[in-house]
Order: sequence, then structure tokens, then C-alpha cells
Amino acid sequence: MSSTRPVQVIAITGGKGGVGKTNLSVNLGIALAEMQRRVVLLDADLGLANVDVLLGLKSTHNIADVLNGECQIEDVLLNGPGGIKVVPASSGVQQMTQLNVQQHAALINAFNTLDQQLDIMIVDTAAGISDTVVSFVNASNEVVVVVCDEPSSITDAYALIKLLNSEYQHTRFRVVANMTRTLNEGQNLFNKLQLVCDRFLDVTLQYIGHVPFDESVRKSVQKQTPLIINAPRCRAAQSIRSIAQKIIDWPLPGGPRGHLEFFVERLLKASSVGV
Repeated sequence: MSSTRPVQVIAITGGKGGVGKTNLSVNLGIALAEMQRRVVLLDADLGLANVDVLLGLKSTHNIADVLNGECQIEDVLLNGPGGIKVVPASSGVQQMTQLNVQQHAALINAFNTLDQQLDIMIVDTAAGISDTVVSFVNASNEVVVVVCDEPSSITDAYALIKLLNSEYQHTRFRVVANMTRTLNEGQNLFNKLQLVCDRFLDVTLQYIGHVPFDESVRKSVQKQTPLIINAPRCRAAQSIRSIAQKIIDWPLPGGPRGHLEFFVERLLKASSVGV
């Protein structure tokens, strides 16, 4: 890949916990790496790390050490499965969930040194609509909202979209239905979310696919092996690859926001107005 290729920063979020954001983030990252993209996966659940646990990775340093000035971002990067790189979060460090404007800026600015080493950064957010979650989502140039067949999932996804739209003029959201039992269930979930958004918000939602409920997912988690490696031919893995192909086809960011400096710029803007 060209070293001048724009960096695509994609936030995987959903409002509530338990919708499968981290599993989707990990496996999408590996699927994109299979398609010859250089992928960095950022665990943005800064106080409750789970990406490295899911993958069975052992880290000497984490994102808290970068913020404290103890090491550089390159020292934190872990070699993940399938050729992806992983930036692990800290675990059980409460102050990481309450960063101020300067700390947010310092943290994200550290990623500028990776600009020439990646094509896609996947940001696996924490649950909820905390300051940190909204900052990372608002700083990304693509937002993938994960929903599942629970009323609270649709409600919380709408709350996040509403906040990003009304406070930060975010107008485009991609949607994935996870753990679906039928093909129609995924489309129906999207239709529910789109109906309420069309009624109250000025946003565009795009349905980019569903990931069916698959027992292979649970088995892969137990083995701490990504689904797409552990059961590459299962229905869920095939669906994730289909979503990854759609991501490849998205237009790349251009202009000054085509590299990681836009990530810093937008994060600073979000943090400075109280996010």
C-alpha cells in the first residue's frame, strides 16, 4: 500500500453493552487484513480492556503508559492474529475513563506517528454514551452502529445517534445487525432504528449487513481465537467478510482529514465543547 494512502478511522459502537462490538471489531479487522489492508485495532474501552483478553494477548505496556509518558505508541502495539496490530487499553484504571481535554489530545496525538504504518484504524468503543465514547466516535470519519434484537439496543443506539447529530452535526451512520436469527430480523432491526431516526433526526443510515447468531462465536471466544480464524467457513464469518468488502468499497477520506491529523482535530473539537 502507498505510504500516502489516506487513513480510514472507523468507530464500532452501539450505545449499550452486550451487542458484540468487540467481536465484530476484531473479526472485521482480520477480514480487512486478509484483503491486504494494514489494520490497527484500538481498544477504546480505556478503563476495562477486553480486546487483548479476547485474543489471549499479553501486553507489557498499554495506552495508560503512553498517556503517562512512559513509552511511545509503537512500544504498545501488539502483533495480533491475522496480521492486525492491537493497541490494548488499561484494565481497572478509573482515571482513564475521565480524561480531560489535554489528556485526550495527548493520547490521540500519539497515533500520528502511526500514520505511515496503517490503512485502517478500527476503534472499538466502550458501551454507553460517556464523554470518552462520544469523543472517539465523533473523531472517527466512519461510524458503525451495532444493534441486536433487544429494545434497549435500539433505544441506546438512537440516543447515541441523536447526541452525535444534535451536538456535533454527524449525519451519516452505518448499521450492522448482530446475532440475528433470520435474514429478515436484521433488516427489521434496521427498519426500527431508521423509522425513529427519520421521524426526529436529520441523518442518513445505511444498512451494511447482519451477522447471524452462530454457536461458533461462543466457541471461538472460549478458545480466545477470532471467529474468522477458528471457523472461517461458518455463516457468521462469511457475513463479516461481506461487511469488510463493503468497507473496502467506501470512498477514502480526502484533503487534510485524509490522515490521522483529522482524528486529533475532531477529538480536540469534541473535547473542548464538553464531550
